[in-house]
Amino acid sequence: MSDTANTVNISQPQGRAPLAQVSTFSAFKATLKRDLLIALKRRNDLLNPLMFFLIVVSLFPLGVSSDPQELTRIAAGAVWVSALLASMLSLDNLFRADYEDGSLEQLLLSPQPLYFMVLAKNISHWLISGLPVVLLSPLLAYMLYLPADAYWTLVLTLLLGTPVLSLFGAIGVALTVGLGSRGLILAVIVLPLTVPVLIIGAKAVVDASLGVPLGMHYALLGALLALSLSLAPLASAAALKISVN
Repeated sequence: MSDTANTVNISQPQGRAPLAQVSTFSAFKATLKRDLLIALKRRNDLLNPLMFFLIVVSLFPLGVSSDPQELTRIAAGAVWVSALLASMLSLDNLFRADYEDGSLEQLLLSPQPLYFMVLAKNISHWLISGLPVVLLSPLLAYMLYLPADAYWTLVLTLLLGTPVLSLFGAIGVALTVGLGSRGLILAVIVLPLTVPVLIIGAKAVVDASLGVPLGMHYALLGALLALSLSLAPLASAAALKISVN
């Protein structure tokens, strides 16, 4: 009896709750904190999407025209296309490292709902790659001579749209996480899901500069955000189970 008791005490370290007793909210916070700390240690994960966004937007005046009127006409589309490409550049950071070191399998085996674990990783990805793009966008819009009336619209639409890009992009990453060569396949999966966000966001910025009411654009982006928050983590979780198994 004493040997059995000693074995139980050794297998369950003191001061640490069993994994099954950890609340879902605590596991959610731990996953989010872990991914943010890893990203802070990997400075390239923070700088690459932001620098890519800056470079792509800066190339439009060189490749299209330096005329202010022409740049004003393409400013909304240029910023949104660059934001979409910057988001896709950082998508591979979502699950690839966890898949390679085996922690993704532990995540799939955890007793907590996989929906919240995937959602935590999506939020971390957006905070790392999406939010800096949103904060930098007014400066680049100024460089492209976007009318001042459309600045807030650009920021608000990116705030609503970039999380959708991350959530929908996570589905494609989850489906291809076990593949060696996945660049083209990932683009084929993700782009059809994200193009509607690009169209609505860019059209909202153009309409803001023309004085057109924007209620419908915000409603559509809000609906897409609510839809992606509800369904995308579920789809990503199911895709991860298929890819890993």
